[in-house]
Amino acid sequence: MNELVKKLKEEIISYDLDIKSEKKGTIAEVADGIARILGLSEAKMGELLKIETKSGAIDAFVFSLEEGMIGAAILDNFETVAAGDEVSSTGEILKVPSGKEMIGRVVDALGKPIDGKGEIKVDKMMEVEKIAPGVITREKVTIPLQTGIKAIDALIPIGRGQRELIIGDRGTGKTAIAVDAIINQKNMSKEERPICIYVSIGQKKSKIARLVATLEEAGAMDYTIVVCATASDPAPLNYLAPYTGCAIGEYFMDQGRDVLVVYDDLTKQAWAYREIALLLRRPPGREAYPGDIFYLHSRLLERAAKLNKDFGGGSLTALPIIETQASDVSAYIPTNVISITDGQIFLENDLFYKGIRPALNIGISVSRVGGSAQKKAMKKVAGKLKLDLAQFRELEAFTQFGSDLDEKTKAQIERGRRLVELMKQGQYKPVELGEQVVAIFAGSNGILDKVPVEKIAQAEEMIIASVRQRAKNIIEKINTKGEFEEKDQEEIEKIAREAISSLEE
Repeated sequence: MNELVKKLKEEIISYDLDIKSEKKGTIAEVADGIARILGLSEAKMGELLKIETKSGAIDAFVFSLEEGMIGAAILDNFETVAAGDEVSSTGEILKVPSGKEMIGRVVDALGKPIDGKGEIKVDKMMEVEKIAPGVITREKVTIPLQTGIKAIDALIPIGRGQRELIIGDRGTGKTAIAVDAIINQKNMSKEERPICIYVSIGQKKSKIARLVATLEEAGAMDYTIVVCATASDPAPLNYLAPYTGCAIGEYFMDQGRDVLVVYDDLTKQAWAYREIALLLRRPPGREAYPGDIFYLHSRLLERAAKLNKDFGGGSLTALPIIETQASDVSAYIPTNVISITDGQIFLENDLFYKGIRPALNIGISVSRVGGSAQKKAMKKVAGKLKLDLAQFRELEAFTQFGSDLDEKTKAQIERGRRLVELMKQGQYKPVELGEQVVAIFAGSNGILDKVPVEKIAQAEEMIIASVRQRAKNIIEKINTKGEFEEKDQEEIEKIAREAISSLEE
Protein backbone atom coordinates (compact mmCIF):
# COMPACT_ATOMS: atom_id res chain seq x y z
CA MET A 1 0.00 0.00 0.00
CA ASN A 2 2.84 2.41 0.95
CA GLU A 3 4.53 1.65 -2.38
CA LEU A 4 1.33 2.54 -4.28
CA VAL A 5 0.97 5.91 -2.45
CA LYS A 6 4.63 6.70 -3.11
CA LYS A 7 4.20 5.91 -6.81
CA LEU A 8 1.08 8.12 -7.07
CA LYS A 9 2.91 11.03 -5.35
CA GLU A 10 5.78 10.73 -7.82
CA GLU A 11 3.34 10.79 -10.75
CA ILE A 12 1.58 13.91 -9.37
CA ILE A 13 4.92 15.70 -8.86
CA SER A 14 6.10 14.84 -12.37
CA TYR A 15 2.72 15.99 -13.79
CA ASP A 16 3.09 19.35 -11.94
CA LEU A 17 6.61 19.79 -13.27
CA ASP A 18 5.37 19.16 -16.82
CA ILE A 19 2.77 21.92 -16.42
CA LYS A 20 5.29 24.36 -14.89
CA SER A 21 7.88 23.74 -17.59
CA GLU A 22 5.39 24.10 -20.44
CA LYS A 23 7.22 25.74 -23.33
CA LYS A 24 4.68 25.01 -26.06
CA GLY A 25 1.39 26.67 -26.78
CA THR A 26 -1.37 26.93 -29.37
CA ILE A 27 -2.86 29.97 -31.10
CA ALA A 28 -6.44 30.40 -29.84
CA GLU A 29 -7.27 33.43 -32.01
CA VAL A 30 -5.45 35.98 -34.16
CA ALA A 31 -6.45 39.43 -35.46
CA ASP A 32 -4.66 42.58 -36.68
CA GLY A 33 -1.19 41.45 -35.67
CA ILE A 34 -2.24 40.25 -32.19
CA ALA A 35 -2.45 36.58 -31.15
CA ARG A 36 -4.02 35.05 -28.03
CA ILE A 37 -2.18 31.86 -27.08
CA LEU A 38 -3.19 28.96 -24.82
CA GLY A 39 -0.43 27.29 -22.80
CA LEU A 40 3.11 28.67 -22.51
CA SER A 41 2.83 28.88 -18.73
CA GLU A 42 6.56 29.70 -18.47
CA ALA A 43 6.41 32.71 -20.82
CA LYS A 44 7.88 36.00 -19.60
CA MET A 45 6.90 39.58 -20.47
CA GLY A 46 8.71 40.71 -23.64
CA GLU A 47 9.94 37.18 -24.44
CA LEU A 48 10.53 36.21 -28.06
CA LEU A 49 8.22 33.49 -29.40
CA LYS A 50 8.31 31.34 -32.55
CA ILE A 51 5.03 30.60 -34.33
CA GLU A 52 5.06 27.62 -36.72
CA THR A 53 2.86 28.49 -39.69
CA LYS A 54 2.33 26.76 -43.03
CA SER A 55 4.66 29.37 -44.61
CA GLY A 56 7.41 28.85 -42.02
CA ALA A 57 8.38 30.23 -38.60
CA ILE A 58 7.28 33.74 -37.61
CA ASP A 59 8.50 35.81 -34.64
CA ALA A 60 6.23 37.31 -31.99
CA PHE A 61 6.79 38.66 -28.51
CA VAL A 62 4.81 38.37 -25.26
CA PHE A 63 2.76 41.50 -24.67
CA SER A 64 0.44 40.52 -21.84
CA LEU A 65 0.18 37.70 -19.30
CA GLU A 66 -3.29 36.53 -18.30
CA GLU A 67 -4.52 33.53 -16.33
CA GLY A 68 -4.45 30.56 -18.69
CA MET A 69 -3.69 32.67 -21.76
CA ILE A 70 -1.05 35.08 -23.04
CA GLY A 71 -1.30 37.92 -25.55
CA ALA A 72 1.46 38.23 -28.14
CA ALA A 73 2.31 40.84 -30.80
CA ILE A 74 3.28 39.32 -34.16
CA LEU A 75 6.39 40.83 -35.76
CA ASP A 76 5.84 39.68 -39.35
CA ASN A 77 3.00 39.06 -41.78
CA PHE A 78 0.21 38.01 -39.39
CA GLU A 79 -2.05 36.95 -42.28
CA THR A 80 -0.18 33.62 -42.49
CA VAL A 81 -0.91 32.87 -38.81
CA ALA A 82 -4.03 30.81 -38.07
CA ALA A 83 -5.79 29.42 -35.00
CA GLY A 84 -4.30 26.07 -34.05
CA ASP A 85 -0.72 26.95 -35.06
CA GLU A 86 1.90 25.80 -32.57
CA VAL A 87 3.91 28.38 -30.60
CA SER A 88 7.17 27.76 -28.73
CA SER A 89 9.02 30.00 -26.30
CA THR A 90 12.70 30.80 -26.94
CA GLY A 91 13.66 31.85 -23.40
CA GLU A 92 15.16 35.07 -24.83
CA ILE A 93 14.04 38.67 -24.39
CA LEU A 94 13.41 40.51 -27.68
CA LYS A 95 16.70 41.99 -28.97
CA VAL A 96 17.70 44.10 -31.98
CA PRO A 97 21.08 44.31 -33.73
CA SER A 98 23.40 47.29 -33.38
CA GLY A 99 26.88 48.15 -34.60
CA LYS A 100 29.11 50.63 -36.42
CA GLU A 101 27.99 49.33 -39.82
CA MET A 102 24.46 50.58 -39.12
CA ILE A 103 25.64 54.18 -39.51
CA GLY A 104 24.38 55.57 -42.82
CA ARG A 105 21.71 52.88 -43.17
CA VAL A 106 17.90 52.73 -43.08
CA VAL A 107 16.49 49.88 -40.98
CA ASP A 108 13.04 48.69 -39.93
CA ALA A 109 11.63 48.44 -36.41
CA LEU A 110 13.55 45.18 -35.86
CA GLY A 111 16.89 46.59 -37.03
CA LYS A 112 16.80 44.82 -40.42
CA PRO A 113 18.10 46.82 -43.42
CA ILE A 114 15.45 48.08 -45.86
CA ASP A 115 17.56 50.38 -48.05
CA GLY A 116 18.72 47.71 -50.51
CA LYS A 117 22.41 48.16 -49.62
CA GLY A 118 22.95 44.60 -48.40
CA GLU A 119 23.31 42.96 -45.01
CA ILE A 120 24.67 44.74 -41.94
CA LYS A 121 27.44 43.23 -39.83
CA VAL A 122 26.14 43.08 -36.25
CA ASP A 123 28.48 44.02 -33.40
CA LYS A 124 26.03 43.29 -30.57
CA MET A 125 22.39 42.36 -29.95
CA MET A 126 20.77 44.96 -27.68
CA GLU A 127 17.72 44.37 -25.48
CA VAL A 128 14.74 46.38 -26.71
CA GLU A 129 13.47 46.96 -23.16
CA LYS A 130 16.07 47.98 -20.60
CA ILE A 131 16.05 49.62 -17.17
CA ALA A 132 17.17 53.26 -17.38
CA PRO A 133 20.59 54.21 -15.96
CA GLY A 134 20.46 54.88 -12.20
CA VAL A 135 21.34 58.13 -10.41
CA ILE A 136 24.81 56.83 -9.41
CA THR A 137 25.78 56.29 -13.06
CA ARG A 138 24.69 59.76 -14.22
CA GLU A 139 26.28 63.19 -14.08
CA LYS A 140 25.09 66.77 -14.56
CA VAL A 141 24.19 67.85 -18.10
CA THR A 142 26.70 70.59 -19.03
CA ILE A 143 27.83 69.99 -22.63
CA PRO A 144 25.64 71.76 -25.22
CA LEU A 145 24.07 69.99 -28.18
CA GLN A 146 24.09 72.73 -30.82
CA THR A 147 20.99 72.61 -33.04
CA GLY A 148 22.15 75.38 -35.39
CA ILE A 149 18.85 77.19 -34.78
CA LYS A 150 19.54 80.63 -33.29
CA ALA A 151 16.35 80.91 -31.23
CA ILE A 152 16.84 77.45 -29.65
CA ASP A 153 20.59 77.63 -28.96
CA ALA A 154 20.18 81.10 -27.41
CA LEU A 155 16.86 80.85 -25.55
CA ILE A 156 16.04 77.13 -25.09
CA PRO A 157 19.46 75.42 -25.04
CA ILE A 158 19.66 71.63 -25.23
CA GLY A 159 22.37 69.72 -23.37
CA ARG A 160 23.83 66.31 -24.19
CA GLY A 161 21.86 63.79 -22.13
CA GLN A 162 18.72 65.95 -21.96
CA ARG A 163 15.16 65.11 -23.04
CA GLU A 164 13.65 68.09 -24.86
CA LEU A 165 10.14 67.77 -26.25
CA ILE A 166 9.22 69.33 -29.61
CA ILE A 167 5.47 69.95 -29.58
CA GLY A 168 2.99 71.62 -31.93
CA ASP A 169 0.21 71.11 -34.44
CA ARG A 170 0.63 69.25 -37.71
CA GLY A 171 2.67 71.14 -40.31
CA THR A 172 4.30 73.68 -37.97
CA GLY A 173 7.90 72.55 -38.58
CA LYS A 174 8.53 70.00 -35.78
CA THR A 175 10.42 67.54 -37.98
CA ALA A 176 12.35 70.43 -39.60
CA ILE A 177 13.79 71.43 -36.19
CA ALA A 178 14.90 67.86 -35.47
CA VAL A 179 16.42 67.45 -38.96
CA ASP A 180 18.19 70.84 -38.61
CA ALA A 181 19.72 69.59 -35.35
CA ILE A 182 20.98 66.45 -37.13
CA ILE A 183 22.39 68.40 -40.12
CA ASN A 184 24.12 70.89 -37.79
CA GLN A 185 26.23 68.12 -36.22
CA LYS A 186 28.23 68.15 -39.45
CA ASN A 187 29.87 71.35 -38.15
CA MET A 188 31.30 69.40 -35.17
CA SER A 189 34.68 67.68 -35.22
CA LYS A 190 34.55 63.88 -35.60
CA GLU A 191 35.48 63.41 -31.92
CA GLU A 192 32.69 65.73 -30.70
CA ARG A 193 30.05 64.76 -33.27
CA PRO A 194 27.21 62.64 -31.87
CA ILE A 195 25.79 59.62 -33.68
CA CYS A 196 22.29 60.66 -34.78
CA ILE A 197 19.31 58.28 -34.90
CA TYR A 198 16.07 59.38 -36.51
CA VAL A 199 13.09 57.17 -35.59
CA SER A 200 10.09 57.53 -37.88
CA ILE A 201 6.79 56.21 -36.47
CA GLY A 202 3.67 55.77 -38.59
CA GLN A 203 4.75 58.04 -41.46
CA LYS A 204 4.33 57.51 -45.20
CA LYS A 205 7.21 55.83 -47.02
CA SER A 206 7.40 58.78 -49.45
CA LYS A 207 7.99 61.21 -46.55
CA ILE A 208 10.78 59.01 -45.13
CA ALA A 209 12.39 58.73 -48.59
CA ARG A 210 12.37 62.55 -48.93
CA LEU A 211 13.88 62.94 -45.47
CA VAL A 212 16.67 60.43 -46.18
CA ALA A 213 17.37 62.26 -49.47
CA THR A 214 17.61 65.58 -47.54
CA LEU A 215 20.07 64.06 -45.06
CA GLU A 216 22.16 62.54 -47.88
CA GLU A 217 22.24 65.86 -49.74
CA ALA A 218 23.50 67.61 -46.58
CA GLY A 219 26.10 64.88 -45.97
CA ALA A 220 24.43 64.00 -42.67
CA MET A 221 23.88 60.29 -43.42
CA ASP A 222 27.61 59.76 -42.70
CA TYR A 223 26.75 59.80 -38.98
CA THR A 224 23.00 59.03 -39.01
CA ILE A 225 20.87 55.89 -38.69
CA VAL A 226 17.21 55.97 -39.78
CA VAL A 227 14.81 53.56 -38.04
CA CYS A 228 11.37 53.47 -39.57
CA ALA A 229 7.99 51.87 -38.95
CA THR A 230 5.68 53.10 -41.69
CA ALA A 231 1.95 53.81 -41.70
CA SER A 232 1.40 50.52 -43.56
CA ASP A 233 3.26 48.47 -40.93
CA PRO A 234 1.26 46.62 -38.24
CA ALA A 235 0.72 48.31 -34.85
CA PRO A 236 3.33 46.17 -32.98
CA LEU A 237 6.13 47.54 -35.22
CA ASN A 238 5.00 51.14 -34.69
CA TYR A 239 4.97 50.42 -30.95
CA LEU A 240 8.49 48.89 -31.05
CA ALA A 241 10.29 51.41 -33.31
CA PRO A 242 11.22 54.01 -30.59
CA TYR A 243 12.57 51.29 -28.27
CA THR A 244 14.61 49.88 -31.18
CA GLY A 245 16.08 53.32 -31.93
CA CYS A 246 16.92 53.80 -28.25
CA ALA A 247 18.53 50.33 -27.98
CA ILE A 248 20.69 50.97 -31.08
CA GLY A 249 21.76 54.31 -29.55
CA GLU A 250 22.62 52.68 -26.20
CA TYR A 251 25.24 50.53 -27.95
CA PHE A 252 27.17 53.70 -28.88
CA MET A 253 26.49 55.35 -25.50
CA ASP A 254 28.01 52.31 -23.74
CA GLN A 255 31.17 52.90 -25.79
CA GLY A 256 31.47 56.46 -24.45
CA ARG A 257 29.98 58.14 -27.55
CA ASP A 258 27.37 60.90 -27.62
CA VAL A 259 24.08 59.97 -29.28
CA LEU A 260 21.09 62.06 -30.42
CA VAL A 261 17.79 60.19 -30.91
CA VAL A 262 14.73 61.82 -32.51
CA TYR A 263 11.35 60.09 -31.96
CA ASP A 264 9.01 61.33 -34.69
CA ASP A 265 6.43 61.12 -33.29
CA LEU A 266 5.33 59.56 -29.99
CA THR A 267 1.66 60.42 -30.57
CA LYS A 268 1.54 57.70 -33.23
CA GLN A 269 3.30 55.26 -30.90
CA ALA A 270 0.58 55.94 -28.30
CA TRP A 271 -2.08 55.22 -30.97
CA ALA A 272 -0.37 51.91 -31.84
CA TYR A 273 -0.17 50.97 -28.15
CA ARG A 274 -3.86 51.79 -27.68
CA GLU A 275 -4.76 49.62 -30.69
CA ILE A 276 -2.80 46.65 -29.32
CA ALA A 277 -4.25 47.10 -25.81
CA LEU A 278 -7.84 47.23 -27.07
CA LEU A 279 -7.31 44.14 -29.25
CA LEU A 280 -6.04 42.34 -26.14
CA ARG A 281 -9.24 43.45 -24.34
CA ARG A 282 -7.50 45.57 -21.75
CA PRO A 283 -9.90 47.96 -20.03
CA PRO A 284 -9.82 51.37 -21.76
CA GLY A 285 -9.20 54.45 -19.62
CA ARG A 286 -9.12 58.15 -20.51
CA GLU A 287 -9.50 58.69 -24.28
CA ALA A 288 -9.56 54.84 -24.60
CA TYR A 289 -5.83 54.61 -23.76
CA PRO A 290 -4.82 51.81 -21.38
CA GLY A 291 -4.00 52.78 -17.79
CA ASP A 292 -0.24 52.35 -18.21
CA ILE A 293 0.13 54.72 -21.19
CA PHE A 294 2.30 57.06 -19.08
CA TYR A 295 4.72 54.20 -18.44
CA LEU A 296 4.96 53.59 -22.21
CA HIS A 297 6.78 56.90 -22.69
CA SER A 298 8.47 57.28 -19.30
CA ARG A 299 10.41 54.02 -19.57
CA LEU A 300 11.59 55.08 -23.03
CA LEU A 301 12.59 58.68 -22.26
CA GLU A 302 14.20 57.91 -18.88
CA ARG A 303 16.85 55.99 -20.83
CA ALA A 304 18.25 59.34 -22.04
CA ALA A 305 21.22 60.14 -19.81
CA LYS A 306 24.67 61.68 -19.46
CA LEU A 307 26.83 58.95 -17.92
CA ASN A 308 29.76 59.81 -15.67
CA LYS A 309 33.36 58.87 -16.52
CA ASP A 310 33.27 55.71 -14.36
CA PHE A 311 30.57 54.37 -16.67
CA GLY A 312 32.13 55.44 -19.98
CA GLY A 313 31.05 59.08 -20.09
CA GLY A 314 28.68 58.59 -23.05
CA SER A 315 25.35 60.35 -23.43
CA LEU A 316 21.98 59.80 -25.09
CA THR A 317 19.95 62.92 -25.89
CA ALA A 318 16.26 62.45 -26.72
CA LEU A 319 14.19 64.78 -28.89
CA PRO A 320 10.66 63.34 -28.72
CA ILE A 321 8.03 64.93 -30.97
CA ILE A 322 4.34 65.18 -30.04
CA GLU A 323 1.58 66.35 -32.37
CA THR A 324 -1.19 68.44 -30.78
CA GLN A 325 -4.73 69.08 -32.01
CA ALA A 326 -5.63 72.80 -32.27
CA SER A 327 -2.62 73.73 -30.06
CA ASP A 328 -4.14 71.87 -27.09
CA VAL A 329 -1.06 71.36 -24.91
CA SER A 330 -3.29 70.26 -22.01
CA ALA A 331 -4.49 67.06 -23.77
CA TYR A 332 -3.72 63.64 -22.26
CA ILE A 333 -0.60 62.49 -24.18
CA PRO A 334 1.02 65.98 -24.44
CA THR A 335 0.75 66.57 -20.66
CA ASN A 336 2.14 63.08 -20.00
CA VAL A 337 5.23 63.66 -22.13
CA ILE A 338 5.72 67.27 -20.91
CA SER A 339 5.92 65.93 -17.34
CA ILE A 340 8.55 63.31 -18.34
CA THR A 341 10.85 65.61 -20.34
CA ASP A 342 13.28 68.35 -19.24
CA GLY A 343 11.54 71.09 -21.18
CA GLN A 344 9.59 71.70 -24.36
CA ILE A 345 9.93 73.61 -27.62
CA PHE A 346 6.39 74.75 -28.47
CA LEU A 347 5.61 75.64 -32.09
CA GLU A 348 2.57 77.82 -32.67
CA ASN A 349 0.21 77.91 -35.67
CA ASP A 350 -0.33 81.69 -35.60
CA LEU A 351 3.40 82.44 -35.63
CA PHE A 352 3.94 79.93 -38.44
CA TYR A 353 1.29 81.57 -40.64
CA LYS A 354 2.72 85.04 -39.86
CA GLY A 355 5.98 83.86 -41.45
CA ILE A 356 7.93 83.60 -38.18
CA ARG A 357 9.84 80.37 -38.74
CA PRO A 358 10.81 78.46 -36.70
CA ALA A 359 7.42 79.29 -35.14
CA LEU A 360 8.70 79.20 -31.55
CA ASN A 361 6.43 80.42 -28.79
CA ILE A 362 9.19 81.61 -26.46
CA GLY A 363 6.68 82.21 -23.63
CA ILE A 364 5.64 78.54 -23.31
CA SER A 365 8.93 76.98 -24.48
CA VAL A 366 11.45 76.21 -21.76
CA SER A 367 14.64 74.25 -21.12
CA ARG A 368 15.06 73.02 -17.55
CA VAL A 369 18.79 72.61 -18.14
CA GLY A 370 19.09 76.17 -19.46
CA GLY A 371 22.37 78.07 -19.27
CA SER A 372 24.15 75.04 -17.76
CA ALA A 373 24.33 73.68 -21.30
CA GLN A 374 25.56 76.81 -23.06
CA LYS A 375 29.03 77.94 -24.13
CA LYS A 376 30.26 81.10 -22.33
CA ALA A 377 30.06 83.18 -25.52
CA MET A 378 26.40 82.31 -26.11
CA LYS A 379 25.54 82.79 -22.42
CA LYS A 380 26.98 86.32 -22.60
CA VAL A 381 24.86 87.48 -25.54
CA ALA A 382 21.71 85.40 -24.86
CA GLY A 383 20.91 87.00 -21.48
CA LYS A 384 20.26 90.42 -23.02
CA LEU A 385 18.31 88.83 -25.91
CA LYS A 386 15.94 87.06 -23.49
CA LEU A 387 15.28 90.30 -21.62
CA ASP A 388 14.67 92.34 -24.80
CA LEU A 389 12.26 89.74 -26.25
CA ALA A 390 10.38 89.42 -22.93
CA GLN A 391 9.92 93.21 -22.76
CA PHE A 392 8.82 93.26 -26.41
CA ARG A 393 6.14 90.61 -25.73
CA GLU A 394 4.82 92.66 -22.82
CA LEU A 395 4.70 95.90 -24.83
CA GLU A 396 3.58 94.47 -28.18
CA ALA A 397 -0.10 94.68 -27.21
CA PHE A 398 0.21 98.46 -26.92
CA THR A 399 1.61 99.05 -30.41
CA GLN A 400 -1.82 100.02 -31.72
CA PHE A 401 -1.66 103.08 -29.43
CA GLY A 402 1.70 104.13 -30.91
CA SER A 403 1.09 107.87 -30.51
CA ASP A 404 0.61 107.54 -26.73
CA LEU A 405 3.91 105.73 -26.10
CA ASP A 406 7.03 107.44 -24.80
CA GLU A 407 10.28 107.31 -26.75
CA LYS A 408 11.91 104.65 -24.55
CA THR A 409 8.94 102.28 -24.99
CA LYS A 410 8.88 102.87 -28.75
CA ALA A 411 12.61 102.07 -28.92
CA GLN A 412 12.08 98.81 -27.02
CA ILE A 413 9.27 97.79 -29.38
CA GLU A 414 11.34 98.65 -32.46
CA ARG A 415 14.31 96.64 -31.18
CA GLY A 416 11.97 93.72 -30.36
CA ARG A 417 10.66 93.71 -33.95
CA ARG A 418 14.21 93.54 -35.27
CA LEU A 419 15.15 90.73 -32.88
CA VAL A 420 12.09 88.69 -33.93
CA GLU A 421 13.20 89.19 -37.55
CA LEU A 422 16.77 88.21 -36.62
CA MET A 423 15.54 84.93 -35.05
CA LYS A 424 13.93 83.84 -38.35
CA GLN A 425 15.78 81.09 -40.15
CA GLY A 426 15.38 79.06 -43.33
CA GLN A 427 14.57 75.35 -43.24
CA TYR A 428 17.57 72.97 -43.26
CA LYS A 429 19.98 75.95 -42.94
CA PRO A 430 21.58 75.55 -39.52
CA VAL A 431 24.01 78.29 -38.40
CA GLU A 432 27.28 77.52 -36.61
CA LEU A 433 27.85 78.83 -33.07
CA GLY A 434 30.30 81.64 -33.98
CA GLU A 435 27.93 83.15 -36.55
CA GLN A 436 24.99 82.86 -34.12
CA VAL A 437 26.87 84.73 -31.39
CA VAL A 438 27.92 87.52 -33.79
CA ALA A 439 24.34 87.95 -35.13
CA ILE A 440 22.72 87.96 -31.67
CA PHE A 441 25.40 90.35 -30.35
CA ALA A 442 24.62 92.77 -33.18
CA GLY A 443 20.86 92.56 -32.51
CA SER A 444 20.86 92.89 -28.74
CA ASN A 445 23.52 95.64 -28.62
CA GLY A 446 21.56 98.09 -30.78
CA ILE A 447 23.77 97.76 -33.89
CA LEU A 448 20.69 96.90 -36.00
CA ASP A 449 18.36 99.50 -34.42
CA LYS A 450 18.52 101.90 -37.39
CA VAL A 451 18.17 99.18 -40.05
CA PRO A 452 14.64 98.84 -41.51
CA VAL A 453 12.88 95.65 -40.28
CA GLU A 454 12.54 94.25 -43.83
CA LYS A 455 16.33 94.53 -44.34
CA ILE A 456 17.41 92.72 -41.14
CA ALA A 457 18.13 89.41 -42.95
CA GLN A 458 20.27 91.28 -45.49
CA ALA A 459 22.08 93.15 -42.69
CA GLU A 460 22.81 89.86 -40.89
CA GLU A 461 24.35 88.37 -44.05
CA MET A 462 26.49 91.49 -44.58
CA ILE A 463 27.75 91.45 -40.97
CA ILE A 464 28.63 87.73 -41.05
CA ALA A 465 30.39 88.06 -44.42
CA SER A 466 32.38 91.09 -43.21
CA VAL A 467 33.37 89.43 -39.91
CA ARG A 468 34.41 86.25 -41.77
CA GLN A 469 36.60 88.36 -44.03
CA ARG A 470 38.15 90.68 -41.43
CA ALA A 471 38.01 88.76 -38.12
CA LYS A 472 37.68 85.06 -38.96
CA ASN A 473 39.83 84.25 -35.90
CA ILE A 474 37.08 85.52 -33.55
CA ILE A 475 34.46 83.19 -35.09
CA GLU A 476 36.93 80.30 -34.89
CA LYS A 477 37.65 81.12 -31.21
CA ILE A 478 33.92 81.10 -30.39
CA ASN A 479 33.46 77.77 -32.25
CA THR A 480 36.38 76.01 -30.59
CA LYS A 481 36.79 77.59 -27.13
CA GLY A 482 33.36 79.15 -26.68
CA GLU A 483 34.93 82.46 -25.61
CA PHE A 484 33.90 86.01 -26.59
CA GLU A 485 36.04 88.57 -24.79
CA GLU A 486 35.51 92.34 -24.50
CA LYS A 487 38.21 93.22 -27.04
CA ASP A 488 36.52 90.78 -29.47
CA GLN A 489 33.16 92.47 -28.85
CA GLU A 490 34.63 95.91 -29.58
CA GLU A 491 36.16 94.66 -32.83
CA ILE A 492 32.92 92.94 -33.92
CA GLU A 493 30.88 96.08 -33.15
CA LYS A 494 33.21 98.23 -35.26
CA ILE A 495 33.15 95.78 -38.20
CA ALA A 496 29.34 95.33 -37.98
CA ARG A 497 28.57 99.06 -37.91
CA GLU A 498 30.80 99.65 -40.95
CA ALA A 499 29.25 96.67 -42.81
CA ILE A 500 25.64 97.89 -42.54
CA SER A 501 26.14 101.67 -42.71
CA SER A 502 24.63 101.70 -46.23
CA LEU A 503 21.40 100.07 -44.98
CA GLU A 504 20.65 102.44 -42.08
CA GLU A 505 17.66 104.77 -42.36
